Amino acid sequence: MTAAAPAIDAQIERWQRFRSSRNTALARPHGWLTLTSFQWLESQPSAVELVPGLWSTDGTTATLTAHAADGLTLVETGEPVDGTITAVLQDEESLMWVQYGGPDGTDVMVELAMRADKYAIRTRDDSSPVLTEFDGVPTYDYNPDWVVTGRYEAYPEPVDVPIGTANPLVDGVHRSVGEIVFRMPGLPHEVRLHAEEEKLGALNVTFHDETNGNTTDEWRKVFVPRPRPDGSVVVDFNRAINYPSAFTPYGTCPMPVSGNSIDVAVEAGEKLPSGRVI
Repeated sequence: MTAAAPAIDAQIERWQRFRSSRNTALARPHGWLTLTSFQWLESQPSAVELVPGLWSTDGTTATLTAHAADGLTLVETGEPVDGTITAVLQDEESLMWVQYGGPDGTDVMVELAMRADKYAIRTRDDSSPVLTEFDGVPTYDYNPDWVVTGRYEAYPEPVDVPIGTANPLVDGVHRSVGEIVFRMPGLPHEVRLHAEEEKLGALNVTFHDETNGNTTDEWRKVFVPRPRPDGSVVVDFNRAINYPSAFTPYGTCPMPVSGNSIDVAVEAGEKLPSGRVI
């Protein structure tokens, strides 16, 4: 046995724990696998698909009018909705607002969301087959060759870059705090990718690569641990994951910044979910 074998075994074990945690998180009640609709609210009180009541917005406030017989209750308190209620959100905010259905009245949760400065609702139904038939995200086998070392080059100040999203009616903004620079197997040149800041100084990189639309979704993301004091970083593409929009058409997930592309097939990390065809 070589000295490297125990180290590789430890890496695989850590990756397997990561995969188990990832699949458990995806399968939680009212999570991303339960989305069953995305609907913009109109200016006049109107019925919507899948949800009782009349819904509307004046552009600033969202309004719901329902009767107790409709079976809607507030997520926060469990109190029935009998009359008119309102809520105000800022852009990109969401509120798990009301719920209904099932033996205890909580099967379907209705998320109020503000996207592109407009109000919308999304239904999260725990009986969605995307959730009930979920048995884990398919992945490439772990490969240590896809763990690359690079450097982080921070910007003096964050830069807001306009981007598209999985919903063509919703524009997004990528707050770039710097670039991750590294070399990939099979490429003679360096790769530079815009990065966003996450909690505790970690970074998030959203990217295209040559597997997209074939074995993987149209784009993926990978979290990068906090840079070391010398600016070096480790990017483990075995931990590349899908955005929610890979599992459901009702996401508003951010696309990569223009140029955040790797011109090789990154055969690591999550593949297209089972049953998905692009």
